[in-house]
Amino acid sequence: MPASSAPSTPARLVAEFIGTFVLVFGGCGTAVFAAQVMDDPAGVNMGVGFLGVALAFGLTVVVMAYAVGHISGGHFNPAVTLGTALAGRTKWSDVGPYMLIQILGATVAGGVLLAIASGKTGFDAQESGFATNGYGERSPDGYTMLSVLLIEVVLTAVFLYVILGVTDRRAPAGFGPLAIGLSLTLIHLISIPVSNTSVNPARSLGVAWFAGGEALGQVWLFILAPLVGAAIAGLTYNLLLPDRGDVNAGIAGREANDATA
Repeated sequence: MPASSAPSTPARLVAEFIGTFVLVFGGCGTAVFAAQVMDDPAGVNMGVGFLGVALAFGLTVVVMAYAVGHISGGHFNPAVTLGTALAGRTKWSDVGPYMLIQILGATVAGGVLLAIASGKTGFDAQESGFATNGYGERSPDGYTMLSVLLIEVVLTAVFLYVILGVTDRRAPAGFGPLAIGLSLTLIHLISIPVSNTSVNPARSLGVAWFAGGEALGQVWLFILAPLVGAAIAGLTYNLLLPDRGDVNAGIAGREANDATA
């Protein structure tokens, strides 16, 4: 895209706001509203369960990366912004504004989810967990802080390696958002029982504000761990998989696709 027709900074920030809003609204909304829906007479869970929540997060990334990724790069995640900046794919001048707008988009999504959920008699965001992340007693299956820290760092690093790989100029064109969305689905399938899956500080903060108490007391880990994992991938991708202009790699390659998630 010629520099003269590049999206303006306000347009890119709006795209990041919308994408992050949809990610949190779609993924956390599925966890809040649809993961467990009991059929009282039969006592059967008619909800979508962990698999449905994992798919919801992955699908939101796919659709929004295709929808607005060409405008902003489709990060929707402060960890992605940091990792791609460290890898030389994102301008450092964009890092602060992107992170702030992503947190804002996630927070607005969390507020809208709370407004909707409060329409059900007896709903309480703190008591329900409100799709927040946690360790110890707040881990879905009781995993320790160390286990949660480790899985969040590792899976965020994996996520960034996927993003950096599929947006590499050597990668096949057009499949980036699909691969990124599928990788986020896989990440959720692995880690929902452990941490309720973050790999995204904005996603964690967006709902933790409204669950309060212990959710806010533990959210530090879900800010720190994804940023550490993203930094590991961002700093090592070019070292581990250097682009030396190999002719054979270039045949199947392309210019870097900015549609990251």
